[in-house]
Amino acid sequence: MSTWFPTAVYTLCFLTSAACVLLLARSYRRTGARLLFWSALCFLLLAANNAVVVLDMLVLPQIDFRLVRNALAFAAVGVLLFGFVWDVED
Repeated sequence: MSTWFPTAVYTLCFLTSAACVLLLARSYRRTGARLLFWSALCFLLLAANNAVVVLDMLVLPQIDFRLVRNALAFAAVGVLLFGFVWDVED
């Protein structure tokens, strides 16, 4: 497998997550639905996770960023779960 393929996949994952953040944030500003805010925040953390994956796998492969990646993914899921619970109470 050539080196450009993983680079393309990691970059496309980051760009997709970033696009989701922009679309969800724009919809939140328009409608004010709080679940859109929590989803945008979740995807922001997932985009940061994907950026760290690019950093970990391609830019600095000699440094292990696994703990940072797992913490960002856990925070993203935690934020979304918190948003689900928070919106159910109202």
